[in-house]
Amino acid sequence: MISVTSAQLSAWLALFIFPFTRILALIASSPVLGNKQVPARVKIGLALILTAIIAPTLDTQPTVEVASAIGFVVLLQQILAGLAIGFTMLLIFSAVEMCGELAGMQMGLGFASFYDPVNASYTPVAGQFLSVIATLAFLGMDGHLYMLEALADSFHTFPISTSVPHAEALHTLAAWGGSIFANALQLSMPVIGALLITNLALAILTRSAPQLNIFQIGFPITLAIGFAALLLSIPYFAPLLDQITHTGAGVALHVMQQLGKP
Repeated sequence: MISVTSAQLSAWLALFIFPFTRILALIASSPVLGNKQVPARVKIGLALILTAIIAPTLDTQPTVEVASAIGFVVLLQQILAGLAIGFTMLLIFSAVEMCGELAGMQMGLGFASFYDPVNASYTPVAGQFLSVIATLAFLGMDGHLYMLEALADSFHTFPISTSVPHAEALHTLAAWGGSIFANALQLSMPVIGALLITNLALAILTRSAPQLNIFQIGFPITLAIGFAALLLSIPYFAPLLDQITHTGAGVALHVMQQLGKP
């Protein structure tokens, strides 16, 4: 007869619960996988599958009971690690949405917004369009696999332990959050540049022919040129998004290394 003690059962449970907590926190906060339209049971099932794959490959974990005070602290560390990776990748889509908002305001579509039930907020039409393009490009370039690879590597750079995470990682997250403005401006630069030239041409036209109604002819022209510039810049959108995605995955690994500093 096989006998299992409570200590062995607690150790086996810890080997599964701690990785599962980090993986579930990543899925809940990550782009695409953490979308509110994805059912919760699908997210939990995916986390269980990933845990069953990753947990046997991990190094020896500390013998900590999950129900103890130290076990609760370790659970909080795993939640922090998972949220850090997911938040790092989510900022990429925040940059895309800001890019669409900047382009839409320059095109005259700043008023064109609709209620987004996923994010429970009003989203510009241009931003929502670019978000859909970015989601398809993110899946097409295996961005979700890069994110899962960063998750698997995080268990080696920031292993499950009772050590206190280093606060320098929060500074790195804040710096990466500030970079979304530069990324958004870089993504929207073709449309902004084309519309800047258009506005300068319209200004010269208004000065040379004051009898023209600039509001009547300017809005269709800027709208048409904005859509044309957006259409021409879409083929170059995916390579730049791929570069930002790789940078985000590198930042996530760097954050995990800083969390694991002694």
